Amino acid sequence: MVGPAGEQVGIVRLEDALRLAREADLDLVEVAPMARPPVAKLMDYGKFKYEAAQKARESRRNQTNTVIKEMKLRPKIDSHDYETKKGHVVRFLKAGDKVKITIMFRGREQSRPELGFNLLRKLADDVAEDGFVESAPKQDGRNMLMVLSPTKKKSEARVDAEAQKQARMAERAAAAEAERTAEAEHRAAHQTGTGTKRRRGPADNMDPDIDL
Repeated sequence: MVGPAGEQVGIVRLEDALRLAREADLDLVEVAPMARPPVAKLMDYGKFKYEAAQKARESRRNQTNTVIKEMKLRPKIDSHDYETKKGHVVRFLKAGDKVKITIMFRGREQSRPELGFNLLRKLADDVAEDGFVESAPKQDGRNMLMVLSPTKKKSEARVDAEAQKQARMAERAAAAEAERTAEAEHRAAHQTGTGTKRRRGPADNMDPDIDL
């Protein structure tokens, strides 16, 4: 039998184990029925079930569905298209998704597999901050394949994305508040200048050299 704190009580008779459970106001739970002799533990079974359910919910919440995106490139892709597709790959990796890179060979390009290999190696180096090579480049018929995995888990990526969203919202709110403050100060300054201006009276239009 195992005590409530995990201590080894030893081999005891069932009657004695039940008596100890009653005295401690705990339950006697069989935790290893296939053992010889079977192992039982003194515990609060209601609390044990609640904690187990909590752990199960947390585990399900942390589970993420594996999503594999695909990006296709040609061996002789131009620099502009390469940068565009690399940007897509980085975005996928930042979101916590795997990316399968496919190099498509056509015609005589099939006799130059090093072109595809070098392109995949370059791409892996360019996105190393956000992903790593899970499956090294390999030939698959007319294509060459490589799989990149994100450096951050999907749950971490979601947290980062939410933090960035909150930061952008805070920046926009601060900018709007600054604009409102500047507008209020400008309005107040304009009103002050208008209020101190002296009103003209009839005497203002009289010639000071005229002796009344």
